[in-house]
Amino acid sequence: MKKSLFTLALVAACFAATAQTVPAAKPAAATTAAVNDPYTDMMTATIKELMSTGDIAQLKQVDAKLERAAAVNGKDWLPRYYQAYARLITCFQSKEDGDTKDKYLDQAEAALAQARKLGGDESELLVLQAYIYQARLGVSPMLRSMKYSGMVTATLEQAKKLNAANPRIYLVQANNVYYTPAMFGGGADVAKPLYEEAKKRYAAFTPVSATAPNWGERQLLGRLKAYETASVK
Repeated sequence: MKKSLFTLALVAACFAATAQTVPAAKPAAATTAAVNDPYTDMMTATIKELMSTGDIAQLKQVDAKLERAAAVNGKDWLPRYYQAYARLITCFQSKEDGDTKDKYLDQAEAALAQARKLGGDESELLVLQAYIYQARLGVSPMLRSMKYSGMVTATLEQAKKLNAANPRIYLVQANNVYYTPAMFGGGADVAKPLYEEAKKRYAAFTPVSATAPNWGERQLLGRLKAYETASVK
């Protein structure tokens, strides 16, 4: 029963993450030069599609679009980064067996490694790596909690050393604590201050471009809204 509840909770969190629209969160710091750039326009539309769906078939279509984007601009790390994200969300949404989910995560990590080779923002890459570890844990919570919960924490600490202003660090950290059983120091009450810290970080955050990583705020606000609703009951 504990395994089922944990898995369902992770899926619910992921679904909330997919129901967000990246560009709506906050305008990028530098968008003027990108307005008439077809590649940037294509990437912006693809990222928007990625962030607004939890449908596996559509996620795979987005993955294919990103593959074409990577072929068009082989020096840009963002298509590989978002491929990793798409494959991660596919794992969360999948009803397939654990081996299949692990394959999605293997593919996500492969794309992430390519993004790293292209000089991607290491803080963002580490956050996404931590999120992938969280998904690994969700595939088999009873067998993997000890290993992957610690890996999530350690990876986020690395990301924080590089860029403590990255709000996604605090969101993924809060999720990790939220879904950790209270007997191991986790739970909703322990996680709430982390979500509140994430809210402050998102308020201060401005993406460096129209296509730079900017996901997570809507998931965060949904989580904080759930706290308010729970307190009213």
